[in-house]
Amino acid sequence: MLTGIRERWFGPEAARGPLTLVGMALAAYALAIVVLVYVFDREPDQFDVQAAARARVAALKAGEPVRGSVTTSTLIEVVDRMLDKPGGYLSNDAFPPGVVMDDIPSWEYGVLVQARDLAIAMRNDFGRSQTQSNEDPALVRADNELRISNDSWMFPAAESSYRHATRSLEDYLVRLGRTDASETQFYTRADNLRKYLEVVEKRLGDLSQRLSASVGQARVNTDLAGDVHAERATSVPSVVIVKTPWLEIDDVFYEARGSSWALLHMLRALEIDFGPVLEKKNALVSLRQIIRELESTQDTVWSPMILNGEGFGFVANHSLVMASYISRANAAVIDLRMLLERG
Repeated sequence: MLTGIRERWFGPEAARGPLTLVGMALAAYALAIVVLVYVFDREPDQFDVQAAARARVAALKAGEPVRGSVTTSTLIEVVDRMLDKPGGYLSNDAFPPGVVMDDIPSWEYGVLVQARDLAIAMRNDFGRSQTQSNEDPALVRADNELRISNDSWMFPAAESSYRHATRSLEDYLVRLGRTDASETQFYTRADNLRKYLEVVEKRLGDLSQRLSASVGQARVNTDLAGDVHAERATSVPSVVIVKTPWLEIDDVFYEARGSSWALLHMLRALEIDFGPVLEKKNALVSLRQIIRELESTQDTVWSPMILNGEGFGFVANHSLVMASYISRANAAVIDLRMLLERG
């Protein structure tokens, strides 16, 4: 009898009970992480920029929408939806499931880059009449607050800083509609829009090149093309091999998808605020074509993973499909910018 009690208390059976509980707890934790990854792996839906602007202006009691209200409201809405989607903001998570996810954080980074570009355009161009005019203090704050590193999780936390940026933009939006705040303006001029499109053109061109590099290719170096006197700091090969690392292919894809999602909403807003300017230049159709190409980048991805087939191979290559849409959008942006420049 004593031998049996001793074995139960101090033998293998005594250790098996706690180990079983620990194993079950770890299994339950792992299952919970898998479920949360599935739940959090969601991109926000598209939204009506004009309806969102009306709702926000009404909520802020900022009177009636004026020139710039839709663009400002859209920038706020894009950042808010990035922060408030299922799972919240994931890029700076230090614990599971966010720390083990990369697709949605890459999507967030693409959105953030476009938000930063529009914020700096509003600060430098849309919110100022001339180069010698004063910057709007709320736009200065918003631009600075959006510049916080996307993976900063403390002192300050990225999502906290981005939330402050939306509050600064709301301050600007409220003053924009006030008749007694004439120093707060949003200027819809062709040269302002052209400067912003120059930045958009570079962003789309970069994304297109990185997406196309999913299959690897030899590229002729054209860095100095067009200027016989141009020089570079150091010598580089005339032909370079470009290929995106295998583990980064899905990251680039989702960054492009997030960037396109944000940009198509911003261009829809600019279509409304810059409507008269675009009509005068007969450029509305060109802008709408850009938006249509970007809308195609948001089609549902039915595959459980981003496929990376070889060009015309048997398996699809999602990166090349995305690159095709973005390249066409980029070509249309170049055409629109030249159209605005010609006058």
